[in-house]
Amino acid sequence: MTTFEAILLTVITASTPLLLAALGELVSERSGVLNLGVEGMMAMGAACSFAVAVTLDSTVLGVLAGMVAGILMAALFAFAVLGLAANQVGSGLALTILGVGAAGLIGAPFVGARRDPVSHVAIPWLSELPAVGRILFAQDLFVYGSIALTVSVAFFLARSRKGLTLRAIGENHTSAHALGLPVLKTRVLAVLFGGACAGLAGAYLSLVYTRFWAPGMTAGRGWIAVALVVFAAWRPGWALVGAYIFGAATVLQLHAQAGQFGIPAQALSALPYVATILALLLLSMRAGRSIGAPGSLGQPFVPDR
Repeated sequence: MTTFEAILLTVITASTPLLLAALGELVSERSGVLNLGVEGMMAMGAACSFAVAVTLDSTVLGVLAGMVAGILMAALFAFAVLGLAANQVGSGLALTILGVGAAGLIGAPFVGARRDPVSHVAIPWLSELPAVGRILFAQDLFVYGSIALTVSVAFFLARSRKGLTLRAIGENHTSAHALGLPVLKTRVLAVLFGGACAGLAGAYLSLVYTRFWAPGMTAGRGWIAVALVVFAAWRPGWALVGAYIFGAATVLQLHAQAGQFGIPAQALSALPYVATILALLLLSMRAGRSIGAPGSLGQPFVPDR
C-alpha cells in the first residue's frame, strides 16, 4: 500500500463518525428541532459501546449498546424540549455536559483496555482494481453503512410521504398541526433517530477508529457534526462531501505535524475547528432562508388544547 492510499484510507476512517452524527442531526433539524447535545450523545455511545464490547467480548453488542445509549440520551432531550417545551439551545448544551460527564464515569474502569480490529469486507474483483480498489471497495461495514444511510436519508426526505411530512413540520409546525399532521410524534422520532446515529458514531470512534476508550475522545466531533449540517445546507449529499472535507483536514494536520513543517503543533491541531468556523462564516454571509434552514428550527411547539 502506498503512502497516498494509506492517507486516503485514514481520511475515510476519520470522516465516517462525522458523517453518521451529521446525518442524524440533519434529520432532527429538518423536523424543526435543534439538538446541540450531539457531542454528549457521541461520548455516551463511545463509552457504553466499549464497555459492553469489552465486558461481553462482542463488537455487535457493543455497537447496539452505543446506539441504545444515544437513543436514551435523545429521549431525555425530547422529553425536555418537546414534552416540557424547554429551550432547545440550553437543553442541548446541558445534554452535552451530562453526556461527557457520564461517559467519563462509565468508561473509567476500561481505560487501558483494547479491542481487536474490525474486519474489512472486500468486494470481489472490485477490491482488486488498481489505485482505488482497496480504498473504495475494501472497507469495514460502518463505512458502507454510512454511504447507504446517506442515500436512504436523501431518498426519505425527498421522495417518501413521511419525509415530506417531516419537512413540512420543520418548515411551519403551526400550519402542519392545523392540517392534522402529527408534529410532536414526528419530531420525537426524528430526535431519537439523531440519537441513534450519534451513538453509532461514538461506537465507531471507540471500537473501530481508536479501539480503546479515553476521556474526551470525541474531541469536539459532535460540534463539527452540528456545523456540518449548516455547511451542507441541510442536504444529505452535501453532508457527505462536508464530512470528508473535515475528515481530511483532521488527518492532514496530523501528517503535517509528522512532517515537521515548522508550524506549531497547536495551530495544526486547531485546523479542523478553524475550517468549521470559516465554513459557518461563509454561509452566514448568505440570506438565512436561502441556505435551506427549516422555518421552525429551534422554535418550541405547544399544541392547542
